[in-house]
Amino acid sequence: MIPLRTRPRPAGPLVGALVLVLLLAGCSGGEPETAAAGAKGTVNMDIHAWVGYEAQAAVMAHLLENELGYKVNKRPIKEDQSWRDFESGKVDVIVESWGHNDWKKEFIEEKKVALSAGLTGNKGVIGWYVPEWMAKKYPDITDYRNLNKYASLFRTEKTGNAGQVLDGDPTFVTNDEAIVKNLKLNYKVVYSGSEAALIKAAQEATKNRTPLLMYFYEPQWLFTKVKLVKVALPAYAVGCDDQPSKVACDYPPYLLDKIVSRRFAETGGQAYELVRNFNWTNDDQNVVAGLMVNEKLSAEDAAERWVAENKIVWKDWIPR
Repeated sequence: MIPLRTRPRPAGPLVGALVLVLLLAGCSGGEPETAAAGAKGTVNMDIHAWVGYEAQAAVMAHLLENELGYKVNKRPIKEDQSWRDFESGKVDVIVESWGHNDWKKEFIEEKKVALSAGLTGNKGVIGWYVPEWMAKKYPDITDYRNLNKYASLFRTEKTGNAGQVLDGDPTFVTNDEAIVKNLKLNYKVVYSGSEAALIKAAQEATKNRTPLLMYFYEPQWLFTKVKLVKVALPAYAVGCDDQPSKVACDYPPYLLDKIVSRRFAETGGQAYELVRNFNWTNDDQNVVAGLMVNEKLSAEDAAERWVAENKIVWKDWIPR
């Protein structure tokens, strides 16, 4: 704050105006930038429909708000809409992206309204899984070439004489319908509609020893509670999934990244720096997600606990 001094005579209009400007500048400049929540602006962060994503977003939001003084607006929304909204300016950050080369081509390369803000540190895996008890009872069931032999085990009311491959939300990254067709498997893909439905199916199939062939992925806290075995599809090779309708191979390994709007990258200041610096492991994400699911903590409370116990992990994310 600029100190006031006793003046021998009243200041003229110009001097008085100058003093007022200096006083206002002193008031705004005397307080640290990180002092008050929301003082530095707002970050619009979209939330996608799987618990690992929500866990990651909660930790990032906690640090933006409590370490840097930003306000974070979280918007639950489908992935495809998030990408479209980079163009309209409604979203600043997608905290975890699984590939989506088609959207990257459209919105990053062609329209130039978004860009990658670097890797999250998570290693993503997508594939087909059966409960461990099935792999023990039918040892060859984890080879796709034997799946037709076991199709009758997986029949449901929705699939008739075909076996069922249970998928999640239809907007998730999936090649399953093409894989079934191109590998000539006597199966039908059925969409459960959500990650929660997939988790429930895996838990019930394990508990009740009922057959289940499901699409699933890592990082995912469920693997610490339920034993699932991955089915070996034809090995992934670069380019084997370039034409979606012709895919006949397994999913690639995913190095998950963060996507931001170009405007946010250019004007987001320390908020963008933190998003860019954010980098943790599958285990870190699973700990937060596990707190949310198994201990029934809110995403915010789970993030707060993880942050309190893991400063050594996140301290270098904070801009200097």
